[in-house]
Amino acid sequence: MIVYTPPKPATTIPVIDLAPSFSDDPALKRAVAWEIHKSARDTGFFYIANHGVAQELMDGQLALARDFFSLPLAEKLAVDARKSACMRGYEVPGIQTLDDGSPPDLKEGFLIGCDLDDDHPYVRDGVPNCGANQWPSKPDGFRRRYEAYMDEMFRVGRHLMGLIALSLDLPETYFADGLAEPLFNSRLLRYAPQPETAAFNQIGAGAHTDWGMITILLQDDVGGLEVENAAGEWIAAPAIPGTFVINLGEMVRVLTNGLYHANMHRVLNNHSGRDRFSVPTFFDPNYFYEVRCAPTCLPAGGKPDFQETTVGGHIAEMYRKTYGLAA
Repeated sequence: MIVYTPPKPATTIPVIDLAPSFSDDPALKRAVAWEIHKSARDTGFFYIANHGVAQELMDGQLALARDFFSLPLAEKLAVDARKSACMRGYEVPGIQTLDDGSPPDLKEGFLIGCDLDDDHPYVRDGVPNCGANQWPSKPDGFRRRYEAYMDEMFRVGRHLMGLIALSLDLPETYFADGLAEPLFNSRLLRYAPQPETAAFNQIGAGAHTDWGMITILLQDDVGGLEVENAAGEWIAAPAIPGTFVINLGEMVRVLTNGLYHANMHRVLNNHSGRDRFSVPTFFDPNYFYEVRCAPTCLPAGGKPDFQETTVGGHIAEMYRKTYGLAA
């Protein structure tokens, strides 16, 4: 159990301007990649600005979350994730425990992923967590609005993976084979104000690292995200208008032999009386992409400290663990 202690003010999470990275000038791209390199070696967290996602689309996605979670419980339960073989749909509070040993998380969610029908080879072969999304009938245009947002997350995700490759002195196209059909999950999340009846160390999302490559987080202005920095101190990561929060997951640690961090973070339900809404998108290469130490990160002797794995295999194991599905 990771016992809750108050955070310090956010002073070490940088804002990286992506605008120069869209240039055809390799030097400008490498300058942005260097900023990512520095942040990745410290907290593994950074904000991105000038990413090209329209503010209207960002605001609309948060509005979609507010509209969905304001529906009557019976309507949300019509797409209950517990009825899905791949855990897609509405997630009631307490369904997941991210901090092993702590009480269940207090967040309420809605989850989508790669929308695969029964004829897809992954589904026919019983690949874990692969299948169809459950799409609610309300609010109006839910699927269309969510998929428009995801089109932009795919663009940003691919661009960031190219910059991460450059940050490691690899070709910008290093991950291209794995990103033709990326693996992703995206969530709408609602964090109600912290209840007085919460159990000891029970918060919105318990301390954890993310499981895959990168997370692209859209958050409203309520606050509550907290990040463990390189010194082991908890710092706040408040919303900055027009930005996304990017954090690196456990697969990047394998990729870089621990050079880049996948740091602990958590969400405290606030006491403001307002709900907090956020939309994390977990963006990864395809399910069977083999993650191993990059050639530029191999230690002397050529034997890395982390065992190679596949993206999907690791994520499936973490699903079993955090949702209580392990055999």
